[in-house]
Amino acid sequence: MVALFIILGIVVVIAIFIAIIYNSLVTKRLRAKNSWSQIDVQLQRRFDLIPNLVECVKGYMTHEKDVLSKVTELRSSWVNASSVSQKAELDNELSSVLKTIMAVSENYPDLKASQNFSELQEELRNTENKISYARQFYNDSVTIYNTQLETFPSNIIANMFNFKPETLFEVDNAEVKKNVKVDFSK
Repeated sequence: MVALFIILGIVVVIAIFIAIIYNSLVTKRLRAKNSWSQIDVQLQRRFDLIPNLVECVKGYMTHEKDVLSKVTELRSSWVNASSVSQKAELDNELSSVLKTIMAVSENYPDLKASQNFSELQEELRNTENKISYARQFYNDSVTIYNTQLETFPSNIIANMFNFKPETLFEVDNAEVKKNVKVDFSK
């Protein structure tokens, strides 16, 4: 009878241990998904600000029609993107285009003096800061979750319940990391 209680006690302890690890994995996975949602919200906010910025800049940017059409193309692609990597790639491309718009604006004093442009530029700067923080938080959350997936003994529970690692938000495009070069000689 005592042996039965000992075995039953061991089974209960193991079940509690599995439940704790499982719940921890679920919590960390949901935190990673929520942090991606925060990036998504900020990126959408940026995409919503861009048409106003483009309209404000349009009259001045006679040499940069391709930049304006690229923004429109990226906004359309954003709606159809579904994965973290697709949205990260679109974000990288958009960041490059935005650098070009801001660099072009430096050459137009009337545009720089426009209150509307200044307000939009400030909103965009604030949004960029929020995106940067959200990316960092997302990558931190994903790293914590993925680490638990790979460490013992939680890796055993993760494999039993088919937990999969999340993807980090990374800049794969070396072009995005370069300074923007604006050439009006065309």
